[in-house]
Amino acid sequence: MIGFLESRYPFLQNAQVVASENGAGIEELISSETFAEARSRGMQRVMSALDRSEVEYATMRTDVDRIEEIMSYPYARILVSCVNDKFLTKRYALAEAVHMNNLLGQEPYAVVHQIASELGVKTKVIDDKLLMHFSDYLKYSARIKSIEWKLVNTELKNGYVALSHERFDRVLQNALQDRIESELPLNVPEAIENAIKKDISAVENHLAASKSRYNTAFTGELKPEILPPCIRTLLSMAQNGINLPHSGRFALVSFLHKIGLSLEQILALFAQSPDFDESKSIYQIKHITGDLNGTEGYTPPECGTMKTMGICYEPDELCVQDRMNHPLNYFRIKTRGMNRPTDGQTNH
Repeated sequence: MIGFLESRYPFLQNAQVVASENGAGIEELISSETFAEARSRGMQRVMSALDRSEVEYATMRTDVDRIEEIMSYPYARILVSCVNDKFLTKRYALAEAVHMNNLLGQEPYAVVHQIASELGVKTKVIDDKLLMHFSDYLKYSARIKSIEWKLVNTELKNGYVALSHERFDRVLQNALQDRIESELPLNVPEAIENAIKKDISAVENHLAASKSRYNTAFTGELKPEILPPCIRTLLSMAQNGINLPHSGRFALVSFLHKIGLSLEQILALFAQSPDFDESKSIYQIKHITGDLNGTEGYTPPECGTMKTMGICYEPDELCVQDRMNHPLNYFRIKTRGMNRPTDGQTNH
């Protein structure tokens, strides 16, 4: 069976070796009708990244299917490089990484260990346990803000962290995402760019349509200095396309709702995140704000809870005062005697 593992994980170094041995090179990929399906699948990889932040799974029954899947990966990277848009690059990198994560859950430890090695992550498999060197664990889990991911809450022995299959895969997802982001954009020759102009335009149009559905820059005057540091940090993360932990999304949405932002304004903030999913985000926001069941919605977590969840960031002099036990109290004190920070906002 040709390239079974490489077709599932086309970022592997051996994938292009397999392709080359079967007469599939970049020149053939770009110009040959033989690889029209590979180009179509490459386009699908990019489009599904924009639509769902995840590459769709492809059914591969034959050797031809597997070679086409392998070649679809470099074609997708070429398209993303030619468009050269930061949002698209981040979204595509995340989509490929999520796709890998979903596949790894079905793999034996030996394959997971091989994938980790390809990504430069130092690992071991001992006594039916997946172990990752603590330095790599810290590097790739740092942006997963949930308290249970802290190093102190892991099983650490001789410099290695023991992880469940699921958690190990999740860390590798971040490793692949970072690698793809660091590799793109590629330096695509003008001749190749000219040869695939039609596909590049299709991606650009799809990207523009995705962006135009939202005003991705928050237009209200929500001044940073009136926000508690925790909310200010979460807001900055969202606006810079950094994935927020679930607890962070909940705290940010519930806070913004309570100070008067509309569904559309909140949604616009999250539209910049690489893992943004419109229908899922609308549902989550409506659930938190109470729009789904006609209630007033959830109140943001108090400060003690924020600390427990690991989302209390850089407390300032006001935060540490005895009376300061809730982010909304911070906001009330900062806005006392001031005009509302945005049109239509109210202090609750």
